[in-house]
Amino acid sequence: MELPTFGQTTVPHGRRGPLRDNGGVPFDRLRAVRLYLVTSAKPGGRPLREVLEPALRGGVDLFQLREKDPADDDALLAAAQEARSLCAAAGVPFILNDRPDLVEAAGADGVHVGQDDLPVEEARAIVGAQRILGLSTHAPAQLAAARGADYVVVGPVHATPTKPGRPATGLAYVRHAVAHPPAVPWFAIGGVETATIGAVVAAGARRVVVVRAIAQAADPEAAARTLRAALDEEPLRGAA
Repeated sequence: MELPTFGQTTVPHGRRGPLRDNGGVPFDRLRAVRLYLVTSAKPGGRPLREVLEPALRGGVDLFQLREKDPADDDALLAAAQEARSLCAAAGVPFILNDRPDLVEAAGADGVHVGQDDLPVEEARAIVGAQRILGLSTHAPAQLAAARGADYVVVGPVHATPTKPGRPATGLAYVRHAVAHPPAVPWFAIGGVETATIGAVVAAGARRVVVVRAIAQAADPEAAARTLRAALDEEPLRGAA
């Protein structure tokens, strides 16, 4: 299946250009990402397009489709096809959660795995060097041990129903990531919304992952713009 070519579309926030060079090395383009949206195929009980399309207009520049218990692979791939189309039109990378085996069929730009999912090295062997691979971390030791991923996520900063049973790490883990940054871009996650993003940014995060803040917003575009504005007030630093 042909992958989307992002370099052919001029889009907001300078989001264009290939994801990787021919050697499989991530371009600075991934480092420029600020606002990462993760949703199911029915965000807030609505059709995916009703949330994702305006969110992309509002400044989301990385998207992940996360279906932890899909009815079947065909349903997941159907949702992935729509996500891929919307993201390609906006020049935004599309990531599939926890299914490296379906990345090719979904036409996704990469996959995201957690600590309890397939190990990074095995996921990489499946998706190859040309696709993005993200990894969740929940403690300093996991961050220090993260190898082979193109980006990492730290959190959850606050307890969240999207990660039931996962204790909050608080802002201390964000500050740890600032003081001990990985060699790849990192994102803060967990209860990040308009009321909390200021503290997360003040702690040093320059990229965030959001779920409910946009998925359940009455106006996803406005919510994305508000979050994006808070992030854009602070410049990116190196790999951070």
